Order: sequence, then structure tokens, then C-alpha cells
Amino acid sequence: MDTRDENLLRARPNIDSAVVSSATLPDESFQNRTLRPVIKLQNDLLLEAFKNYVQKHKNGFLEMSVEKRLHFIENAIQKDIKFRNSLKGMIIGQFTIEEYQYYITNSSALNKRMMNLVIERIQNSIQLLDPRSAI
Repeated sequence: MDTRDENLLRARPNIDSAVVSSATLPDESFQNRTLRPVIKLQNDLLLEAFKNYVQKHKNGFLEMSVEKRLHFIENAIQKDIKFRNSLKGMIIGQFTIEEYQYYITNSSALNKRMMNLVIERIQNSIQLLDPRSAI
């Protein structure tokens, strides 16, 4: 019978550019081995959560310039603690037990890395957030 950890690891996408060598620092290694694959796996859910955030806050996101949208994404994730914690939960819930044990030893620095990756991923998907840009 497969364990939860084996199933989680099997479901993750491979990221060829996420290189880890013996010279890689532990937090960077965790970022490349765990955070990046989990965030990529959770991409659709993270985007849907952000779409819901925009809809609930009725803030004119779709009328903003691209530059203001990029700033809004960053600001929402950095400043709205409730939303930020929700996103973190979507990612942490995909950790193996061993990964979680490492995460709790340095959660502050790893949270910063995690949220920067999420901000970048949502910003890079900005066109998917606008239903008017659908083909």
C-alpha cells in the first residue's frame, strides 16, 4: 500500500531548471525540491483562489493597468494575512512529513520564499485572470 508521502511525491511535476547540487544551501534546496514543484502542482488552485479574492473585494482589478495589477497581486499576498495564510495552507498541505519537519525549523525564511514564488506565478499568469483576454 502506498503511503501518503509516496503519493504526494509521485503527483508533483518535475522541474528541470530546479537544480540542486552539493553546494546548494539548505533553504534553496528546499525551495527547488519542494516549494517549486508543489506551487506548480497547485497552480490552478492558487489562481482560482486569487480570482475569488478579486471577486470578493470588488476592487476594479480588471480595470487596472497591468502595472497596477502586478502591484495589487503583490500587495494582496504580502499584506492580507488571512489570504496569505490560506495560500500557505494550500502549499503546506502538500508537504511530506519530512518536508513539514524541515519547514517548521525555518518557517519564517521559507514563508518568504514561498510567497515570492506564489506572487511571481500569479503575476506571470495575469492574462488568465482577465476573462476578456480569453481566445
